[in-house]
Order: sequence, then structure tokens, then C-alpha cells
Amino acid sequence: MLNLEQLSDTAQEYFDGFVVNGTDDELFASGYLRGHVDLVVGTAMLEHTELTLDEVVENITSSVNKAIRNGELEQDDIKAVNTVLNSLLVHVSK
Repeated sequence: MLNLEQLSDTAQEYFDGFVVNGTDDELFASGYLRGHVDLVVGTAMLEHTELTLDEVVENITSSVNKAIRNGELEQDDIKAVNTVLNSLLVHVSK
């Protein structure tokens, strides 16, 4: 089964890279997404729920989409968040 702690560490290291090398939009998006990843992975770890990578991806995507529907992001921010999210998903799938 998927090692959630390792996945979390990989995602956090990825987000940290934007602090050094990212644009303002990427830095915002990575910080925003960090919260969604922490929520999904942290909840699963606390509840001792085993998830596949596909389930983690679905839960993160669902969380972000719900936030967008609730009006949490401006249109330009949505684009930046989706770009970083798609990049993250490729990164953690390696």
C-alpha cells in the first residue's frame, strides 16, 4: 500500500522548491496546495486509512475543486493552482 508519510515528505520537498525558485504565482499556489495535501494525507494517517495514489490524487483534486466552487480563489489563482497541482501529480507519480 502507499506510504503516506513518504508521499507527504515528497510533496513538501516539492513545495519547498518553489520557495527558492518559484515565481510569485507558483509560491502562492504551492502554499495553497500544501494545505490541501496536508489535509488529505494527514486525515488518512490519523484515521489509519490506507489509500492508493489514485485515491490520494482524487481526494486532493476534490478538495481543491470544492474550494474553487466555494469561491476561495480568483480566476488567475485557479490557473496557477491547477498548473502546480498537475506538476505535483506528475512529480509524486514517479
